[in-house]
Order: sequence, then structure tokens, then C-alpha cells
Amino acid sequence: MTEKTASKHLINLQSTFAINNPVLQNAIQVFQELDQFEYDLGLLGEDETTAIQTSWWPIVSVIGGNSGEKEAFLTRYLNVELSQTHKTTVLLHNAQANQTILPATALDVDFRYPFYRISQKLEQIQKGEAERINTHLELKTLNSPRLQGKLIINIPNFIHATNFEVSNLLTTYSMEQADVVLVFCDIFNSTTDLAKALILTLVHQQESNKLVYLFDDTTSGVTAWQKKLADLGLTIGQFIGTSQLENQASADFILLEQRLANAGLQRSYRVLHSLEKSILDVDRVLIHEVKAAQFHWKEGSVFSSLVVLGFFAMLAVFAEVAGMGFLELLIDPIVGSAMILTTVTFMIPTHILFSKMVAKMTIRTLTKRQKQLHLTENLIALFEKNITFSRMMLPINEPVGWNKKSKAQLANLLSKAKDLVQSLNDNFSIYNSVSASAQSTILPTATQTERSISPTITMSEPVISTPISQPSTPQRQSALMQKILKK
Repeated sequence: MTEKTASKHLINLQSTFAINNPVLQNAIQVFQELDQFEYDLGLLGEDETTAIQTSWWPIVSVIGGNSGEKEAFLTRYLNVELSQTHKTTVLLHNAQANQTILPATALDVDFRYPFYRISQKLEQIQKGEAERINTHLELKTLNSPRLQGKLIINIPNFIHATNFEVSNLLTTYSMEQADVVLVFCDIFNSTTDLAKALILTLVHQQESNKLVYLFDDTTSGVTAWQKKLADLGLTIGQFIGTSQLENQASADFILLEQRLANAGLQRSYRVLHSLEKSILDVDRVLIHEVKAAQFHWKEGSVFSSLVVLGFFAMLAVFAEVAGMGFLELLIDPIVGSAMILTTVTFMIPTHILFSKMVAKMTIRTLTKRQKQLHLTENLIALFEKNITFSRMMLPINEPVGWNKKSKAQLANLLSKAKDLVQSLNDNFSIYNSVSASAQSTILPTATQTERSISPTITMSEPVISTPISQPSTPQRQSALMQKILKK
């Protein structure tokens, strides 16, 4: 087994996002073990990694209608004057005084940001949209302290949408990638097709507990909005009135700040979920697809060879019917054996030829399938390892390298990923982090805070009253981090 060096992408993630987070440091190590596992199977290249399946940034998506409430909020919250745009915009912190707008290609090719390889999905829904990606997306850098440590995706108002398919894809993708989604309720006053599609997306996303509804409480109460959204199928989420958000000391503003501050915690869970999903997908997606391709390859090869044998059998029947005595020659111990040996000698290279021809067609189909699934892994490389003489001639169905040992390794990686989730839970367990005397001091304060903001919280799980901060110093360093520090 050749040892795979750590991908530069993985090292970049380690130094940028996991340097002060012990759980993510250990997650990086499991990602490296998964990379080694897929590298041994031939699914990954030397400088590739499975850790780029999701963005590692904490992400907040903001969506609103046409009243201008969303733009006014972002201007006040970020303390930066935002120029009008009809594009889905990723807002990134930068210390420079001037705003900088970068094209969508900056997002499409950089795995660290959301919308990585989004051009492939755009091309699938509409031909030619990959080349027009800069008309739909942009990356904007702002000098706002509130952007430090996270990204905000500003989804444009639907009134400006000119392409339903593209706008719906970008909106849905933005919400799926986000850790917190701020939804201004004026969007529900719209009756466009995009607004209807948005409601369906929100219904599917509400179980993730990431939705925060911002409503104008000067015109309608929270009960009215709860009822209206419940009629649309939206029953899970927090409600915050916008009238008090200008006052940074208000309970509503503090609550919103807590949700946004905890996006980093949600990011950690998202990364661990991506790790677990990548491990599970080895069997249920990658190996499954290669197995299916291998089955069709063998079926096609065998069928082609049987057609040739059937042709020979048909000639033999015609010869016997014509009175040429073919059956007597076949049962002759010398002539018959020679005929069988000649047939086998002819069919072996013929079967190999058919196998290679069918393999080429299977590879083309597998390439299309890989693009449809947006896979980083190279399914063709693993499939080609199966095109050997023994596998052409023998009924071997399992791909090369997929055996009891590899399955046990994969199960061990899955167990490590689950342990990391439990470890992250333990970091925020009050029973492990505070003493009994400290609990008696902290808990009343939390209760008092919850009472002060309870009128604005409905249909949601309890929210932590104080922002959760990640441990500032790692308790232990991963093996990969030690290698980096030595260098």
C-alpha cells in the first residue's frame, strides 16, 4: 500500500478552520484516513481529498421580498452601504476600506467557498449557463467586523429574477449550504412561481432548525404570521420582530446575534455530517455505481460471446441436417476433442476482444454517470482496475480491493466519525463543563434571559442564551497538524 501524502487542500482547511478546534482537527485526521482508503481503491488522486464536499465556512443565507426590508437590515447590521445587485452575492470580510467585487468564477473554482463547481449544475439544467455564471453570481468583500469568521449569502429579490430554473437552483443551494437562514416575511406576499418554489424548499428545510423568520411587528403580530405560515406548511422556526433590531440592546437583536454567533457551531456539525456522509457514500454510491457498471460490462461481454457460439451451433445444426455427419465427427474422441479445443482457442481471444469493446462503452456511460452525481472520486479508475484477464474469464463480481478487510476499515472510519459527533456534543454539555455551584449561578441568569425574549420565540427548540465559543486552544494536535508544524 502506497502512503498518500496529505492534500494541499486538506492542509489549507487544517490551518484555516481547525487550528483552534480539537474536534475539527480530529475530523481532518479521519478525512485523511478516508482519503488514503479511497486512494488505495483508485478513486482519488495524489492531491485530491474528500473534505471538499461542503464549505467549511459558517454560512448565513438572507432572503427577502420586494419591500426593501432585507437591504435595510443588511446595511444597518453590517454598517456598510451595499450597492444594488440582481445577483446572488456572497459577502466576505476584508480589511480593505473599499468594496471589491469578484466574478462568480472565484466561487466556482475555490472549494473553500459555497457554490464550488456550481457551473456543472447550471449546465445540467440549461445548456450554456455555465459560461454565463458571472451573470448569476458574485463574491463581494466588505470591511465589516460582523462578517469576520462567517459568510453571508444575499439572495436577490425575486422581482428581478428572469430565469426560473437558475434562480430556483441558486436559492435552494444557498439554503441547503447555510447554517442559519434569515427569511423576511415580506417574501410571502409574493405570488410568483419562484415564491411558490421557495415555500416548498422551506418546508423541506425546516426540520434542520435553521430558519429564522423576521416580520414587521408594527403591522402584524407574531400570532398572525404563525397562522399564515402554518397554513403554508411551515410550522418550525423562530419569529423575530424587526422593529427592535435597530436597538442593539433589545432582546430581539441579542437573540438574533446569538443565532448568528452559533453558526460556527452548526458549521462543525455540518463538517462532521459531511464526513459521515462521505464514508457512507463509498459503499452506497461509489462501490454501487462501479458494481452496476461491472455487471453491465460482464453481461454485455458474455452475451456477445454467446452470440458467436450460437452462430457456430447453428452452422453445426445445418451441417447435420445436410447429412455431413457433423455429430459423428463431434463424438469422435480425436476429431471431437480437436474441434472443442479449436473452438475454445478461438473463443478466449474473441471473448477478451468483446470484453474490451464493451468496457469502452461502459466507461463512457460511467463517465456521464459520474458527472450527473457531481462526484469528486474517479469511478473510471476503479472500474479499469477490474479489466483484467482473470476477471474477464471468471465470474468475479466485487470490485478490486472491495473485500472484508476494506469493509472493516470503512466501518472503523464510520465509528470514528460518530465518536467525533459525540465528542462535539460533550464540549457543550453543561454537566461536563460546569460544577454544581457554577450551575446555580448560571442557570437563573439563563432563565431570566429566556423570559425576557420569550414573546418573540415560537415554534422552535430552546436557544442557548449566550453565544457558544469554540475552545481557544486545542487540547491535542492531530498527526497531520504535527507534520505541518514540523515543516
